[in-house]
Amino acid sequence: MSIDLSSLPLFRGKSVTKPILLSQQGFSNENYSFYADKKRYLLRKFKLQGRDRALEYTVQNLAYKHALAAKPLHLDIEAGFMLCEYVDGKHIMDLSKDEIILLAQQLQTLHSLEIDQSPLNLKTEFSVMAQELEEAFNYIDTTPLEMVLCHNDLNPLNCIFSKDSLNLIDWEFAGMNDRYFDLASCSVEYQFNTVNEETMLRSYFTDKKWDQKKLDAYKIIYRALCTKWFKENT
Repeated sequence: MSIDLSSLPLFRGKSVTKPILLSQQGFSNENYSFYADKKRYLLRKFKLQGRDRALEYTVQNLAYKHALAAKPLHLDIEAGFMLCEYVDGKHIMDLSKDEIILLAQQLQTLHSLEIDQSPLNLKTEFSVMAQELEEAFNYIDTTPLEMVLCHNDLNPLNCIFSKDSLNLIDWEFAGMNDRYFDLASCSVEYQFNTVNEETMLRSYFTDKKWDQKKLDAYKIIYRALCTKWFKENT
């Protein structure tokens, strides 16, 4: 690491340890932990280019204020890193019913937040569409737009469970999108069966009805986006 953390005003006069690379890593950042006067912090060194890191910082700060994320502390776009408070917890692949309900409740909170940003247009991500993907978009075009602030990258490595809390990390893809996209990504990434998916949807929509066909269409779109992204970035 070539970043001199002790020179930052945040850590002036404090004893700062050498950043240690965490064992679990995502594809968009290198993640390190370190201590300053015995308090633990997270350093995210950006690998993925072309992301709006200022927007990411703003969204994460908004999420932090609503108990959805770790507190962001410092952003250096030129040097390519961000500092956050460290969140203890674990990534869980097989969620219990209570954990599914907590996930749905956190999504409710996230989707109620507001930012000033143009909605994503997922169609523009594809130059060629298979028939199944085209049919998914065609169905969605017949449904009402439900644009909300979405995380847009909800997989188990971006969800940290701790006791009765859930923090979301890695906000670089966050933006305005249809609420069903986040719900679909959770269903796909956690490989929910019919019962678990219904638990999530009932907890999220409470006494409202949901559009199962719209969710299934977004599952198709999400899988296609993942396939495209990994092909281009790995």
